[in-house]
Amino acid sequence: MQDQQKLLKDRGICVIIPVYNNEKTIGEVVRKSLDNCLDVIVVNDGSTDSTGEILHSLSGITLVEYPDNQGKGYALKRGFKKALELGFAYAITIDADGQHYPDDIANFLKANQKHPGAILVGKRNLDGVERSKGSSFANKFSNFWFTVQTLKKGIDAQSGYRLYPLKKLYGLSIVSARYESELELLVLPAWHGVKIFSVPIRVYYPPENERVSHFRPGKDFARISVLNTILCILGLIYALPLGIIRFIFKYLRTIYAALVFGVFTLLFLTPFVWLYVKIGKMTEKKQLKLHKLIQNISRFVMLVHGIPGTKFSYKVADGVSMEKPRVVICNHQSHFDLACQLIFTPKIVFLTNNWVWNNPFYGFMIRHAEYYPVAEGIDNLLPKLQNLINRGYNIAVFPEGTRSKDCKIGRFHQGAFYIAQKLGVEILPMYLYGTGKVLPKKTYVLQKSPIYIEVDKPLTRSELDAIGNEMQQASYMRKIYIEKYSQICNEIEQNV
Repeated sequence: MQDQQKLLKDRGICVIIPVYNNEKTIGEVVRKSLDNCLDVIVVNDGSTDSTGEILHSLSGITLVEYPDNQGKGYALKRGFKKALELGFAYAITIDADGQHYPDDIANFLKANQKHPGAILVGKRNLDGVERSKGSSFANKFSNFWFTVQTLKKGIDAQSGYRLYPLKKLYGLSIVSARYESELELLVLPAWHGVKIFSVPIRVYYPPENERVSHFRPGKDFARISVLNTILCILGLIYALPLGIIRFIFKYLRTIYAALVFGVFTLLFLTPFVWLYVKIGKMTEKKQLKLHKLIQNISRFVMLVHGIPGTKFSYKVADGVSMEKPRVVICNHQSHFDLACQLIFTPKIVFLTNNWVWNNPFYGFMIRHAEYYPVAEGIDNLLPKLQNLINRGYNIAVFPEGTRSKDCKIGRFHQGAFYIAQKLGVEILPMYLYGTGKVLPKKTYVLQKSPIYIEVDKPLTRSELDAIGNEMQQASYMRKIYIEKYSQICNEIEQNV
């Protein structure tokens, strides 16, 4: 549980509990929430029973309160404002009546790691739950109109157990004060492209004579009906055109990037490199100029022009110089990975697969830049790699061997560590985030995501030898990468 609490804090996630006259349940709900998350904000929405006294007797919470009841929507907005003031990026909302299980916070945390920046809605398992016909109808009614207004199916629109990305709550200032606010808190962000996913949760409904409900069937149902009418009209005149524009721009980004890449490589880069290689003798000085050209192209793409829909950043550990030849290792997510690594030095060559080696766009260039296919076999490549090391070049290897499908760190092979051992050089780790989110494996449409690469301090030969053999080194470094990648995700995904 402590690991979960730490991870929630590292990802900037808090819990918000709006409460109005729930004296019988609020104490237990808060205590169980604190068992799962250390950061709990309780909003006392003008309770007139003993709820206030109970909250003041509890320690470890942030309490927001005001004298008059304003409604759940108002309480949520006050909770969101306090969470933002305290620096949180996400908030999980839990009802105060005891129907939600705080243990299910773990489900929201896992889903947030998989879908950072998305709204997560608890999908209640209502099998065997005794509910009134009115409640069942209201649930179906709400889900139907939410689907109509957003074209998103399968979302439990009446569930109050949710995770919100606080910086993506579009239209928060105009969200109404009462129950209908929870519908607005889903619809308005959905119109602006915020993704919404379901998270399985349990639910507890006490016997009907013990339930505390502040829902006013006549008045609140009328308000929700009016709101649905307004949202349907706005959906047609505002959300639909906005969605079409977003869809068009999504594909225009991809088409533009593909045209720039294709035209640039076919009409300029490949012919230029062909002439450069064919005219005159290929000396070491001329070879280095070719590498500098490749680096300058990468720096232009990543640092000047940029990939559409991305923001690129990087970090180099203090005192680390790329002038010393080493074996460079990096997690592998996308075809963009090489361009990210190339910004640091022209003196870096890659071990590639046959697909890259034979690529019709840039295969000629990389073959003459002394990139080598791993299919030749490491032992056969060692003399060529030793020559590159002697000339001051870094050898870049992806220990996973292939691009990750979901950006998670895959199994590390021994090859990079075997090469480093045979060549007697250090290992330089690089950690990469975001390229696999921009262009996931087996997809061709660019997505929006920040891209970040970090160069860490190298591991010396004595440090590597102390870890053990190549297999042990690979296993050890994979654990380091998993921990470091999680840390990078926690930092970046608070702002996606």
